[in-house]
Parts: sequence; C-alpha cells; structure tokens
Amino acid sequence: MTPESDTTIRGGGWRVVARKELADHLLSARFAVLIGVLGVAAAAAVYAASSGIRDVAPQAIGIPGLFLKLFTVAADPVPFPFVTFVGFLAPLLGIMFGFDAISGERSQGTLPRLLSHPIHRDEVILGKFVAGLAVISVMLTALTIFVSGIGIFRLGVSPTAAEVIRLTSWLVLTIVYVGFWLALAMVASVLVRRASTSALSLVSVWLVLTLFGGLIFQAIGSIIGGNDQLAVARAQLTVARLSPVTLFQEVSTVLLDPTQRAVGLITFDQVDRAVVSALSVSQSMLVVWPQVVAMIAMTGVLFAWAFIAFMRQEVRA
Repeated sequence: MTPESDTTIRGGGWRVVARKELADHLLSARFAVLIGVLGVAAAAAVYAASSGIRDVAPQAIGIPGLFLKLFTVAADPVPFPFVTFVGFLAPLLGIMFGFDAISGERSQGTLPRLLSHPIHRDEVILGKFVAGLAVISVMLTALTIFVSGIGIFRLGVSPTAAEVIRLTSWLVLTIVYVGFWLALAMVASVLVRRASTSALSLVSVWLVLTLFGGLIFQAIGSIIGGNDQLAVARAQLTVARLSPVTLFQEVSTVLLDPTQRAVGLITFDQVDRAVVSALSVSQSMLVVWPQVVAMIAMTGVLFAWAFIAFMRQEVRA
C-alpha cells in the first residue's frame, strides 16, 4: 500500500466504516422488522385520527395547524396519537442499531482485525455512530412522509408552508431524540462486553423511563417538595426534565400545536391574561429552545463518553 493511499484511508476511514455499517443496517432483518412495526403503528394512529377529524371537519375549518392534528390527536380504536407512538417506540431504533456496535465486533473477534488496517480507532466509533444516525434519519423521514401521505389522502387537505416547517423541525428534533438513545447504546456497547447484556440493560432503561418515569418523578418530587403542593409540582417537573422522554414530549407538544404557548406549570393568572392566538414557528422554537439545547447536549455528552471510553480500552488482547 502506498503512503498516499494510507493517508487517504486514515483521513476518511470513518467514511469507509460508515458506508459498510450503513449497508449492513439497511440489509439487516432488524431494519425490516423495525420499519414494519413502526409503519403499522403509525399508519393505524394517523388513520384513526383522520377519521375523527373528518367527522368534525365542517367545524374545524380555519383552525390553526389542522393538518398537524393528525399527529397529535387520538381517536378510537387507537388510544394514542402518532406522537406518543414515536416517543415510545422510536428509542428502539437507537437501541437496536447501537447495542452491539462495539461489543458485537469484540465478541466475533473482528475488532483487532479491523484496527489492524490503517483506520484509527476514533474513526471506527465515529463511523458506526454516523451510520446508525443515518439509517435512523432515513427511517424516520420515510415514516413521516408515509403518514403525511395517508393524512392528505384521507382529509383531502394539503399542509401549509408553516405546517411543513413545523413538521420538518419536529422531524429533525426527533432524530436528535433517537440519537440520544443511539449514543446511550454506544456507551453500553463499549462498556459491556456481551451484546446480550448490553441490549438487556438498554431495554431496562427504556422501559423505566417510558413506562414508570412518571411514577418515579412524582415520588422524588414529593420527597423534595414536602407538604407544599406547588413546590412538589415544581420539583417533579424539574426532575422529569432530566429525562429525554419528557423533553421530547414538551418539544412535540409545542411544535405540532401552534396554539400551545407554554410548557410546564401555568398559573390561572397567566391563562386569564394570555392573548388567544397562534404562534409563529420561530416563537414556538423560542418556547422550547431550552429543551432543544438540553437534548442536543445530552446526546453529545453520551457520545463523548462512549468515544473516550473506547479510546482508552485495550482492544487487541
């Protein structure tokens, strides 16, 4: 191998790893299973919501964000809206595409052989993370377009430019949200040697935060706040915002509902004095900007943790 080609691989080794991992993900059975499960759940939720909106269509004309209600309104027989399904099931994308990123290579004995090529170990973990984030982006984009098509067909109403911007912004932040779980999966994959143990620990964290998080946060808030109900509510909200699930729910509520003017605790005086109007996209982004920054920061910290831990590990033994 010539010095020129060696330098080329060293400079773009993460791209080589990313292309290889991306091809493996797209052709894997887990990709087909996950896109199938998410597609069926999302289609059912949007189909039910569109039926409910069509029933009240004459009274709903002129309501701000009418098309976006496809993603936030639940109707029988599906008890949860599309956003809730995404918030609950989308973390599985990050977990499934990251839990064995490093531990799988280690258990198969291919990690030392991979690093024996002129590819730095930092390029290996970067390439795997980029590939996982890319396939997640493809899946979520395709899913959003798919359910939007169902909504347009069922309602006969096309989204406005503002609604498209809101939906696109929400999609980008959903990718960041799933990126958090991908980064967490990378941490588990680096620190835990067995892929099965890594997957079990990640699924446990996912279930605790999504199913039992509310009960845990309520208990912690009660301990911190004491007998003051307002202090309890504030403490509960503060603790809950340490979870990406809560942050994603707040971001989704504001971005997909132009009439939503605030998140968190609202007093009766604030409600009474509020001017009833729809917010612009920029105003809605300002409302949830702290949550957006927090999600990005959490994802960055977790990836940095996985990156540093992998760089310090002995992998050639």
